[in-house]
Amino acid sequence: MSAIDLTVELIISFLEYLEKDRHNTPRTRNSRLATFKSFGKMIRLLYPEHREIADKLLHLPLKRTQKPLIGFLTHEEINEVFNKVNLKEKEGFRDYTLLHILYDSGARASEIATLKIDDFDPHRKTLALLGKGNRYRLLELWSRTVELVNLYLTKYRSTPKPLFRYQLFINQRGTAFTRHGIYGLCKKYLSLALSPKRIKELNPAHSFRHTCAVHMLLNGSPITDIKNRLGHAQIQSTMTYLNLSLSRKKEIQKRFIEYTQSTLETDAKITEFLDWENKEETLAWLDNL
Repeated sequence: MSAIDLTVELIISFLEYLEKDRHNTPRTRNSRLATFKSFGKMIRLLYPEHREIADKLLHLPLKRTQKPLIGFLTHEEINEVFNKVNLKEKEGFRDYTLLHILYDSGARASEIATLKIDDFDPHRKTLALLGKGNRYRLLELWSRTVELVNLYLTKYRSTPKPLFRYQLFINQRGTAFTRHGIYGLCKKYLSLALSPKRIKELNPAHSFRHTCAVHMLLNGSPITDIKNRLGHAQIQSTMTYLNLSLSRKKEIQKRFIEYTQSTLETDAKITEFLDWENKEETLAWLDNL
């Protein structure tokens, strides 16, 4: 195909085919059009004699798309999700820790999946995340999250296969968690805690990211702090949260502060788990006498 064969009518016909025959969404249509626009820029640069065709390509408008609602969890809902984790199961403590890190850091599932043990600094209470654009960001964690990660690493982390010995979170196969694995884990506990109707409004892993941002906003954090914590490249992405109409702000803010400042010693669920575990160890010791 030569540049002469490439016409605006042909491109529009292809885009309409995607929507009508292939049943692609407007968002997918716009993605394909963006590829043609990039091609148009190359034509204009390398083949100036076909500049007219390139300009027509670049002026094709994107189709308006409906932006999804920001699905975040209330303070009651996030606590209910945590309470659904059975700490007495083999992988329960790992799941409990992973969900807390998602909520605390506002990280993407892919960022949590690539975490190494050395990315966590218990003394400085920080976590280094490798985000989009191969950019690192350093986050300060809550005290309770630091305690959970410490306890997980020293006592409950599964033995990994040699190739994955430096990964922070290890799955039941002894390998590193994947983005899809974290998605499935979040969906599991959200399904246990929330109604099916509520689940439809949420992206399982991303809902923790939105919840972190919204609770920071309610706590009065500057929009730039939220941007840096989430790892947004542009402030416009973070400004979306300012469009939310948030009721019961003072009540949620108070509970959020209480939660972030609490420690494992005041966590009834952890206390019950440790008491049960100590009891099991004591009984095992008595059986061996």
